[in-house]
Amino acid sequence: MTKQNADIIVVGGGLAGLAAAVSLARAGYETLHLAPTAPPDRRTSALMMPSVEFLVSSGLIDSPEGTGHPLTAIRIIDATPRLIRAPETLFDAKEAGLDAFGWNFANATLLERFQAAAPAIGLTTRNAAVTTYVRENGLGVLTLTDGSTVAAPLIVGADGKKSLIRTEAGLPAREHKFDEAALVCDLELGRSIGGTSIEFHYPHGPFTLVPAGGTRANLVWIDEETVLRQTQAGGPEALLAAFRTRSQNLFGSIKLASPSFIFPLSVLTVPEAGRDGTVLVGESAHAFPPIGAQGLNLGLRDVADLVAVLADTDRTTPDWASRASTAYADRRAADLARTGTMVGTLFRSLLGEMLPSQALRAGGLWALKLMPSLRRQAFSIGMGRRSA
Repeated sequence: MTKQNADIIVVGGGLAGLAAAVSLARAGYETLHLAPTAPPDRRTSALMMPSVEFLVSSGLIDSPEGTGHPLTAIRIIDATPRLIRAPETLFDAKEAGLDAFGWNFANATLLERFQAAAPAIGLTTRNAAVTTYVRENGLGVLTLTDGSTVAAPLIVGADGKKSLIRTEAGLPAREHKFDEAALVCDLELGRSIGGTSIEFHYPHGPFTLVPAGGTRANLVWIDEETVLRQTQAGGPEALLAAFRTRSQNLFGSIKLASPSFIFPLSVLTVPEAGRDGTVLVGESAHAFPPIGAQGLNLGLRDVADLVAVLADTDRTTPDWASRASTAYADRRAADLARTGTMVGTLFRSLLGEMLPSQALRAGGLWALKLMPSLRRQAFSIGMGRRSA
């Protein structure tokens, strides 16, 4: 008979996986976290206030101050040569009655904070990868790379876009790959952007500067992958020349403050995020281009909903994990569909060259610029606010 090793096993060592493992252990579940060692994550995450509030309330961080940098405004500049262009638009957090829309965090810093929040008992972490996953007698049985097996009633797949847990559990996924990619790095600017995230919209995606404290900014440049790789191959001077051009020379001198990295872009969605004792969180369940600051925000909403579902689950019954996974999938369905539609539509509108697409996008930004009530509604949707 297979031996149960924990109540829950979380597979995946990224931020969503670690947030899930620590949150579940802090909620009182005997948790095993399988987290293979990975290269340092040099990216940053812009977390909206609902996500920041969850991190604080769940004990994953003490407070955003000293950990991240506040995002007090969002400035959008249409830098395309299109016939119909959108107006320059500034969204200020004060309009929504907030000090900030959210906070920008270095992923490596968040990882350290989450690890520090882990309880002394109830959480076991192993540097181990999974090779197979099957269900046997109400347990999820995982075979590890060293040939050993571990088992638990509930398995949480947080193992990324190529999730083995998702595949082995028979949870289908749809993925659309783009010709565009994202180049990320840190910059030192001649003039500070304060707390304003600035997006220059170009035909193949935005060139975005996110506040990182002082005169430093995190860059996310989306363009055709061939363009990004050719520019990167030209060395630091070619990169800096491209940065100056795309930022319209608005920030004085620009210096590289970190190496640059390029990530291919795709959209991944799943019809259901859980079934038969398996649940998916983070990029195992959804992946989007870095538009609208939804990636980790959505992953943290996964974790929050999983903790909430388990709190309402009667674990005295033998099928509790199966019932919890179904309840989780039902609870996540609307949010995943709504966010997927929003981000997909936004990204495609940035790439659209047809006049109707240009007109709709420009008209939408004009409406947001001129109608405060519509702006407030857009703030709420973009920040991931939920009525329940």
